[in-house]
Amino acid sequence: MQEEDQEGGGNNPKRCAACKYLRRRCAHDCVLAPYFPASHPHRYASVHRVFGASNVARLLQSLPVDERAQAAETMAMEAQWRVEDPVYGCTGVISQLQEEILATQCELARTQAQLAIVHAHGAQLQDSTVAFPPPQPQPRRIDGHHVPVAQRQGQEEAAPLLDPDEFLDLDGF
Repeated sequence: MQEEDQEGGGNNPKRCAACKYLRRRCAHDCVLAPYFPASHPHRYASVHRVFGASNVARLLQSLPVDERAQAAETMAMEAQWRVEDPVYGCTGVISQLQEEILATQCELARTQAQLAIVHAHGAQLQDSTVAFPPPQPQPRRIDGHHVPVAQRQGQEEAAPLLDPDEFLDLDGF
């Protein structure tokens, strides 16, 4: 039985993973042999489960020889993703990567905006020749009581404080 496992048909002494999986002789012109070697049986098993043997062989035969390797690799990857995630397959991976790209682009935009603000603020500081606004008068305390600035400047009555409900519209909350 072990000798039968190593021998194929024709001039091919070893069967490819596809022919082993399908329990058939591997012809020397087997279209699947170059892309599904016997050393990777799980790779062909997932491709067979997802696409089917005849579909894989027909697709590879319909392509030019120089494009077959890429097609076999693509089918193997798509089949592996479909086995791992039966619902979304490779589209789940693609969606996840697109979300990561979008999040990274948003983070980059935020960082660039912050840099622009910092550069603009730095330019403002360089443009102004140390023109600071005049200092505001500090409130004084007399006998532990706060004396408003308006009373200290000779005004007899300070501006009345407003009730927050009068100037804030909080009905929407």
